[in-house]
Amino acid sequence: MNKQKTKTALALALPVQVILVKWIGSYPEFVEQYYSNGIYPIISQFLRTLFGWIPFSVGDILYLAAFWLAGKYIFKNWKSIKSKPLLFGKDILVVLSIVYFTFHLLWGMNYYRLPITEKLDIEKEYTKQELIDFSLYLIEKTNHFQSQITGDTINPVQIPYSRSNIFQKTEEGYNELKKTYPFFEYKKPSLKASLFSLPLTYMGYGGYLNPFSNEAQVNGITPLFRLPTVSGHEVGHQLGYSAEDATNLIGFLVTSKNQDPYFKYAAYNHALGYCLSDLSRKDKEKFDEIITGLNPGVKENFKELTAFWERYENPLEPVFKSMFNTFLKVNNQEEGIKSYNSVVGLLISYHDRNGF
Repeated sequence: MNKQKTKTALALALPVQVILVKWIGSYPEFVEQYYSNGIYPIISQFLRTLFGWIPFSVGDILYLAAFWLAGKYIFKNWKSIKSKPLLFGKDILVVLSIVYFTFHLLWGMNYYRLPITEKLDIEKEYTKQELIDFSLYLIEKTNHFQSQITGDTINPVQIPYSRSNIFQKTEEGYNELKKTYPFFEYKKPSLKASLFSLPLTYMGYGGYLNPFSNEAQVNGITPLFRLPTVSGHEVGHQLGYSAEDATNLIGFLVTSKNQDPYFKYAAYNHALGYCLSDLSRKDKEKFDEIITGLNPGVKENFKELTAFWERYENPLEPVFKSMFNTFLKVNNQEEGIKSYNSVVGLLISYHDRNGF
């Protein structure tokens, strides 16, 4: 009887938690001061100390164990589940209540912190002419590093590093970035290739942060020239920045600040991809005009990336994207999955104020 009372209390706690999170989240200054810059750094560094030294993803193992245990429970108790569905429904609510609490305690409250626009004194708004001018600037920078690396304009850039080398150099990039912005200091690294890299590719994702183990997970089969910015992006989530446009900006900054020319190329190439995609939607004629200025080697890298994702296209990918879109909107990201592309405005504004 006491067990059922406990379950009932936990189940009823779920809607109370939702209301409480939304209420606290309506005070972003409070969240910024007491959670994102208070409790969270302690929690995250503890988890990274606990799991960061392990060469494989502990969080992925935990997910596998959770799915296996759930399947085993349903299989063993199928008859009682069918005969007492309301009790099973209560069990589901209990699990959701515990997961919801743990998620927001360990990482999720960062969705309600102050936006990075206030942190860096930048904005998202920009004109089409600003987009065109900035795209031309990025073409110049991307062409420069491609020709510097390859010695010509024709060959694509092939990064000569292993994944572990790239992870190490990402840490070095954060050491550079913290000289300008001390709040981007990256202590106790925990950056790993996901055990689910192949499923992630079919889902269309480059990586994710495991909020329960605080491991930054990257898609290990992503083309290597894209991996530096993806790694920087996921570490940005580790540091408590939840918005995708914010971590895209952080991924660019930390990769472009790196002294390695391959990393600089990766940064400018990735930023250029977002800007060209935005321009193609807003002014196809101007897009067709300015891409003629791209070095053939840069175009080959873009083709390599396109071919990679096309190889894994499947009917379920839009379903996964839709689910993630809903998840982001529920967690205070009004733009949903479109927030990835909002980085264009942040890049333009940051460049106008600080250059790079």
